[in-house]
This record gives sequence, C-alpha cells and structure tokens, in this order.
Amino acid sequence: MRQLLTIFLLTISTCLFAGEIIVHEGESIHNALRQAREWRRLNDPRCEGGITITIQAGRYYMNEPLLIRPEDSGTELSPTIIRGEEGTIIHGDSKQLHTQIWPMEGMERMIDFNKEQRTITIPTPPKTVLKMKDLEMVVHQRWAIAILRVKDMKVEGKKTIVSFMEPESRLEFEHPWPQPVINGEKGSSSFLLRKTEQHDGIEQLVMVEGTEQTPVQCMTFENITFENTCWNRPLHKGHVTLQGGFPIIDAYKLQKEGLPWATTLENQAWIERPVAAICINHAEQVHFHHCKFQHLASTALDYKTDVSDCSINDNQFTDIGGTAIMVGSFAECPREVHRPYTDLARRCQGISITNNTIHDATNEDWGAVAISCGYVRNVTIAQNHISHVNYSGICVGWGWTSALTGMENNHIINNIVEDYARQLYDAGGIYTLSNQPRSSIKDNTISQPFPAPYATNNRGFCIYLDAETDGYTIENNKTQGRLIRRDEIGDNHPGPTIVFKQQ
Repeated sequence: MRQLLTIFLLTISTCLFAGEIIVHEGESIHNALRQAREWRRLNDPRCEGGITITIQAGRYYMNEPLLIRPEDSGTELSPTIIRGEEGTIIHGDSKQLHTQIWPMEGMERMIDFNKEQRTITIPTPPKTVLKMKDLEMVVHQRWAIAILRVKDMKVEGKKTIVSFMEPESRLEFEHPWPQPVINGEKGSSSFLLRKTEQHDGIEQLVMVEGTEQTPVQCMTFENITFENTCWNRPLHKGHVTLQGGFPIIDAYKLQKEGLPWATTLENQAWIERPVAAICINHAEQVHFHHCKFQHLASTALDYKTDVSDCSINDNQFTDIGGTAIMVGSFAECPREVHRPYTDLARRCQGISITNNTIHDATNEDWGAVAISCGYVRNVTIAQNHISHVNYSGICVGWGWTSALTGMENNHIINNIVEDYARQLYDAGGIYTLSNQPRSSIKDNTISQPFPAPYATNNRGFCIYLDAETDGYTIENNKTQGRLIRRDEIGDNHPGPTIVFKQQ
C-alpha cells in the first residue's frame, strides 16, 4: 500500500510540474519552441518534469527549418519532447518531377566519352528530343551516377556530340573514379535523357544545431510524419558524385601515382554532404522514435558530427530520394576525402539504429544507400528491415585505410536486407570500408543482389569487405535460408584480422 501511495504521489508531482505546449493546426511550431525556450530561460516550474510540445493532427508547412539551438536543450530529468498526434505531418514542398525523354524505357549506351573535349557522343535522338531545352543526362557509373545539364547537342548524322554546363562538366571529366568506360563496360557507359521540373523548393524541415562547447541535449521527436522536400542542387550545379551520393566539388588525378598513406592512390577529391530534411549537428541524446519519413528528395535523417548517445528507433522510411539514415563524418571539404583521419570517429559515437523499416530509398540518387555510416565508433545497427534500394543496403566505414583511425566497436546485427543493388553494382547488402577493430556482422539475413540490368561484372555481394576492411567478426549470416559461404563474401584487399565463423 505504501508503495502504491509513493507511485501515486510521484505521478501527481510529475503532472504538476511537467509543462505541455499544444500546437493546433494553423499555428506555428516555431512559436511553440520559442515558448519552451523561454520557460527554460526563466527557470519556470513547468520545466521540472520536462517539456512536451504536442502537435495536433494536421499539416504544418515549414517555409524555413525548425531551428533547435543549445538554449532549447533539456536535461535527463527534464527532457524536451516534440510529439505528434496521429496524423501530424511536418512538410515542405513536393520534390521535383522527372520525365524520361529518351530512351523511353531503360538506358542507352554511349559511343564515346571524350575527356579532352569534355563531350559525350551518343546515338542521335529523335528530332523532337533535339529541339527540347533544359535537358539532363543521367550517367550510369558503376557504383555512382552523374546528373549533367545539357549545354548543347551537335548532330553528326547518326551520332550526336553532347556538351554540358559548368561546374559539372569540369568535375565529370577531370576526376578519375568513377567514370564511364566504353569498351567492355556496358553498365558504366549507359545513360538516359530526361526533363526535370525547374523549380526550387524547401529542402530542410528540422535543423538541430549545437556548438562544440554547448551541444543540444536531451530531445526526442516522436510520432511525427516528415514529408515532402526538394533537392535543388542538380538544377544549378548538376550532380557528380564520388561514392555514397556525395557530390564532388573538386577532383583530379595525381600526376604521379601514390602518396605516403596510400601507395596506389591516383585520385584526389573534395566532397560536400548531401542536403538532409532533418539534420543533427553537435548534439547528445537526440532521439527519433516512431516517426515516418516519406517523399523526401535527398537524405532523410542525418546525424552529422559531434553527436553521441542518440537513438533512431522504430521509424519508417519510404520514397526517399537519397540516403535514408546518414551518420558520422565522411571527411567533407575542406578535408581531402582519401586521407585517413584520426579525429573524426570520436566525434560520432554511441548511436543506436534499431527496428526501422526502409523501403524505396535512393530513387533520386541511385548511388546513395539505406543506412550510411562514415567515421563512427560504438554504433549498433540492429533489427532493421531494408528493401528496394539501388546500391548498397548498410554501409559502415570510410577512408579506404588500414590505419587505426578510431573507428571501432561497430555492430551490424540481425538485420534483413533484400532487393538491393537494383541499378548499380560494386555493392553489398552489407558493405564495409577500412579498419574497425572489435566490430561484428552477425545474424543478418541478406538476399542475393538484384540482377541489375546494367551491371558488367559480378561485383555485387551479400557482404562486401571493400578496401582495407579489417577488425570484423562475421558470424551466422544467412542468404536464401542457408549460411553465407566464405567464397560468396566480396573481398577487396581486406586486412589480416577478419574472423569468419559461421555456426
């Protein structure tokens, strides 16, 4: 009886002190956040049990992102919760529509890829296509795509020479990997022409932005649908990528192969991060639970840098143009991407990605992935169901290096990955890079790669240990109802401490 009385009094105390702010349809979520911020500034008693911003059912258009600052932080005893009722939708603008003009289905093959003239020669399209303005060429490049705005098409009988706008023309023809290869590489030399709606729209819905000295802390988003964002970059700059959907902003081939940390390295590249609908930067204990992410044109949810002890649990991702969940640094500019870095993994750690469903991601940028983790440590990816993606399913690691960079203790456990590598290859249901001591790939169920129509080799695997992967224990992973054999796992110069034990 005494215990029941104690629980009752604690419940009454929580109800008295917990503050709730209710947002009705047509009202501003920004204003509700400001109200919560002022309660914390003034040490209002309603903060003592935590603050809940309850967003009632309805559609809430974000003409600018909801910007969450360090002053909006909660504490472990007084968290901030932003929750939706059933039917709560935070949205921007519908993403741009693409219309494939030629060929009407599938892809056509190039005749020539001329690095010196910066042109691509193709079979001459129909006259109706040649008269069109604002065309884009989408180029298949093995593990990536390029989107190139067409500048001019010069007809020479059955052949047409195509030139492109800047900056994508320079980037496409100067960087060495990946590029189309004409002879013997049908996939990498395939292309299509399309028209895209020429309009900019809202790209970001929520930005959690702390500082290195004062991170945003103790916030939870739950039961909210995030819907409809655009991807404006290709309209203005094209989109030439290195890997994983990362746009190149500068790249070139070394005059002499090899650098101290990579004796066979020939390319230099600087990349930027794809825009994300929801981006978290400099934060601790910022969680997303029971949310829906849908109809988003680029990355859906991005935990960028200086983030720790966060969870992404029981969410649904559908119709995502780029990567569904991105975590950790990928050595974006001003860093050169191929150099190993030892300060980045500690800036993204303790992230739990569990029980999420990801279906139909990467449908704008085929080279993006479902779950993408760069320089990270102490990350757990468990019990997620991934399907219908155009490149890899789960990717962990960056840097292409055997060096000890701080990436460690990353675990990919009990996930289902199926219907992947639909368009590109050099892919894996589970894909890893670089040395990650005390890490594991265990108890996953992975289908065989989709028979991608433009792949030119068999470099698609259930598990792909790409450049310098090391430190992993691989155990009890299955495909088609049986254990995956060692000879079915893709090897690209893995390290010496890989442990393979299938029970």
